[in-house]
Amino acid sequence: MNVGSRRCILNPVSGTGDHAQWVTRLLDARGFEVLETSGPEDAVRLAMEAGFDEVSELAVCGGDGTINEALRGLAAAEHVADVTLSVIPAGTANLLAENVGIRDIEHGIEVADTGDVRRVDIGMADEQPFVVSCIAGLPADASVSTGGDLKERFGTLAFLLTGAQEALQFDGLTVTLEDRQDGVTEAWSGEALCVLIGNARKFVEKGGQANMEDGLFDVAVVEEMPPQNLVAEGVAHRLLGQQTDGVEHFRTSELRIASDDGPITFSRDGEVTTHEELLLFAEPNSLDLRVGSAYVPDPE
Repeated sequence: MNVGSRRCILNPVSGTGDHAQWVTRLLDARGFEVLETSGPEDAVRLAMEAGFDEVSELAVCGGDGTINEALRGLAAAEHVADVTLSVIPAGTANLLAENVGIRDIEHGIEVADTGDVRRVDIGMADEQPFVVSCIAGLPADASVSTGGDLKERFGTLAFLLTGAQEALQFDGLTVTLEDRQDGVTEAWSGEALCVLIGNARKFVEKGGQANMEDGLFDVAVVEEMPPQNLVAEGVAHRLLGQQTDGVEHFRTSELRIASDDGPITFSRDGEVTTHEELLLFAEPNSLDLRVGSAYVPDPE
C-alpha cells in the first residue's frame, strides 16, 4: 500500500466534538492518514486534494453534511468512480450511516478498515452530488435539525415534528414536476407542501433504507397537510402512509422541479440552496461504499 492511499477527513467539532484524538489514534493504526477540517467547506477542499492525489480509500468522520462536502470535492476532482468511501458517524445527523448498517464511531472505523464494499447510486442536483436525499420546501432546512430521540421514535419523518407548527402555517409551493423514465415524460402541476426525493432513505411511513443500487429515486409529493387539529404525532404517523390522501409516491431516475411563483428552498443532504428550477437525476452504481453487515442491498 502506497503512503497516503488511505486517508480520512475528520470533522473534530461534529456531534459532541470529543472524538478527534481517539479516532485519529485508531485510524492511524489501520494505515489511514487523518486530516482535520477547520471550518465550512474544508471537507470539499480536502476531498479534492485526495482526488488529485488519487487516494484509493477515503473515510469521512462527521455527519451527513461533512460527507456531502467530501462527495462534492471528489466530484470536482472527477474521482468519485475511483475511490472507496467509508462513513464514520460522528455528527448530529448520521442518516447515511444508519441506512448502510453502521452503528457508531467504533463500528464505522472497523467497517472503514475491513467492511464489505457495495457499488451504490448517487443523485445529482444542479450538477452537485447527494447520496441520502434532496428535499424541496416545508422548510427544507428542518430536515437536518431533528434531535436523536425524535428520530428514534419516528424515523425519516421526525423532521416534520421539528417544524410541525411551521409546516401547518406553510403556504406551500406552486410547482411543475416532470418525471422522466424510460424515455417517457409525465408532468404534474399544482400546489405542494414539499417534494421528498430519497436515494438512501425512503419517505413512506417510518421510512428506512431505500434501494441504493436500482438507479431510481423514491419520491413523495405531499400536496397538503392533514387538518390543523391533528396532533404532531398523528401527522408523523399518517402523513406519508401509502394510502394517505394528498400524497403521491413514485420512483424515477430523473425529475425536474420548477417553481411557478419564486425560488424553492432545497436541502441536499443538509446543504441548503434555493432554485427556481432544479433537475435531479440518478447516477447508477457510481460509488464504491463500505457498508455494515446490516445493510440490505434490496430492501422491501
